[in-house]
Amino acid sequence: MARTHLVTAVAATTMAVLLTACGTGGATDGSATDGGKAATAPVAADAAVAKLLPARFKNGVNVASGVYAPMEMLDSQQKFTGFDYDLGQALAAKLGVPFTFTNQAFDSIIPSLQSGKHQIIMYGMNDTPARQKSLYFVDYFHAGMDIIVKKGNPEKIRSVLDLCGKSVTVAKATTQADLMRAQAPNCKAAGKKPISVVELPTEGDSLVAVRAGKGAADVLDAAVAEYTARTAGNGTQFEVVHDAAHPTGYAPVFTGIGVLRKDHDLALALQAALTSVIKDGTYGKILTKYGLSSYGVTAAKINAG
Repeated sequence: MARTHLVTAVAATTMAVLLTACGTGGATDGSATDGGKAATAPVAADAAVAKLLPARFKNGVNVASGVYAPMEMLDSQQKFTGFDYDLGQALAAKLGVPFTFTNQAFDSIIPSLQSGKHQIIMYGMNDTPARQKSLYFVDYFHAGMDIIVKKGNPEKIRSVLDLCGKSVTVAKATTQADLMRAQAPNCKAAGKKPISVVELPTEGDSLVAVRAGKGAADVLDAAVAEYTARTAGNGTQFEVVHDAAHPTGYAPVFTGIGVLRKDHDLALALQAALTSVIKDGTYGKILTKYGLSSYGVTAAKINAG
């Protein structure tokens, strides 16, 4: 997600606190795996796609992942769930081999591929030019940042310009803070004061501040905003502001499956598998399950970012 200049240590803390705030109970001990858990819904095999999988992966694919709700989560049994997990299991069905997810720190995932411990990354990772130097990305998601407000939207926020002159809370050292400060010229042109950006240690702190009325809104990754609005207090605490001019959020970027550049043939197989789940409707069903239909892609592309 929007991690292009998010300090990884802060990212881990932010997600852990957000999970607690939302009552999901997803702990991160760095050792949990999916334990070979089967996909929750049957997905039709695709023989043509399976033929594209390089023979060296015939015993399965190890996936470097973590906790970044709703993309990846752990249930009470420390088993994986979430959008990325479900999509991974659908791709596995198309390719005819198991995908085994392992939970680890975000800053260790690229080295884990380089060491041979894992073969792909599914961890809500943005497809960026800098990361493309070492990875291919099979892009499966396109989203930016959304505004989240207290349930009922008491300040009637409809777009980013409605935040001018108001206090907006964000997690410290994130792209969200930069985005809000960058609105100053637009606020001035609209005859308004700039946004007052309040940076707090974690995303959980930022959300608590909005609930307490200490900030008009929080700005965070679109997928996380949607999940938070749906789950915090069983949907009674927050709502997402959907700006019609920005249907995929502000400053949208692609999220992709990371594959080492030496494994270009694996990237092509994954691209074919993603194309297959898009065409048969499985992809759309998974998006709907997690309330993320606005952020889906219509075609499987490599390095679209």
